[in-house]
Amino acid sequence: MNWREERRADRIAEAQIRREEAAAQAQVRIAEQSAAAQQRRADEQARAEARRAEQDRRRGRRAARMARIRTWTSAHAVDLLIYPLALVSAVLAVPAMAAYGHQVYGNATGYALFCITELGMWAFALAVQITRHRNPERPVWALQLGVWAFAAVAFGVNALHGAERGFSPAVVMGIGSIAGVLAHQLITAGHLRSRLERTQARIERQAARKVARVQRTAVRQAVAEIATDGTARLVYAPGRYVIARSRVTRRPRLEAAIVPGLPTGESADWDRELADLLATHRPSIDPTDGTLGTGPVATLDPDPEQQKSTPNRSKVGGRPSRTIAQLRAELKRAMKARPGSIDPTSAESIRKALRCSPARARQLRDEHRQGGTK
Repeated sequence: MNWREERRADRIAEAQIRREEAAAQAQVRIAEQSAAAQQRRADEQARAEARRAEQDRRRGRRAARMARIRTWTSAHAVDLLIYPLALVSAVLAVPAMAAYGHQVYGNATGYALFCITELGMWAFALAVQITRHRNPERPVWALQLGVWAFAAVAFGVNALHGAERGFSPAVVMGIGSIAGVLAHQLITAGHLRSRLERTQARIERQAARKVARVQRTAVRQAVAEIATDGTARLVYAPGRYVIARSRVTRRPRLEAAIVPGLPTGESADWDRELADLLATHRPSIDPTDGTLGTGPVATLDPDPEQQKSTPNRSKVGGRPSRTIAQLRAELKRAMKARPGSIDPTSAESIRKALRCSPARARQLRDEHRQGGTK
């Protein structure tokens, strides 16, 4: 191969290399353009998604705002009817009272007259509404008294202003001044309750008054316990009681009550406790069969010496007395719950434990001696 052929081959190789470099550069440019286009598409898609998300958030906020508005409107439908009336009343009365105050006082300070006639009654009216909503148990009679007092003042002053032009303008201006606050107090600030709610509230008030009377009576009858350091506290006897009046002093007092159908509870009656103690630790003699119980002490339980039933024993609600079957069940429960506290062979012990009549106590005693209930 001569030098010409070698030169031609070199030129061919160089051309081939340039073509390959150009192709590689073209591939790089294509790849870069494709990547840029893909990035632009991704950016555009992200912006579109962001716009859709923002639109969704705006729609959500608008929907929530409209829902709150609808809820508030539904809950305050009456207010939306009453407050425009109050606004119209204020538009009529406030300028008239400001002008009348300037006329009466003769200077600019008279313009503040509407603060007493109009704003005064509205301050008390809104105070009634706020108090009833925030503290329903708090009495508002004093605030209501302020409402009606300032309403009377507003009516009177507006009527005096209208009286300068005759009777009819006086009545119209007086009514126009207080119409708004009257509607507000009757509807918006009022506490409207159903018949059932009023009945329940009346029952609760009666129960609260009775509890207060019982507590006052219990305090009068309480026993004082004085400690070694000189401090004192009141001691009460727990149990079931009714309020009765003394036949002599006519003062209320607490009397132990028997509730038919309820089990006999623990008592703080010292006479009963003493009877239970004696009945537990000493046997008795049956005068009918002459049998003497074992033990160091024996007592008789004759019928004529028993304490007679009190004809005016207090019972809750005036319900009928317990039957003998109920008394048997109560005696069994009491003996099972407190073994040894009741002597079933002693009618007096049974009477004091069950607080029943002597005749029923004797019948229960006889049934026990005969080996069970009849």
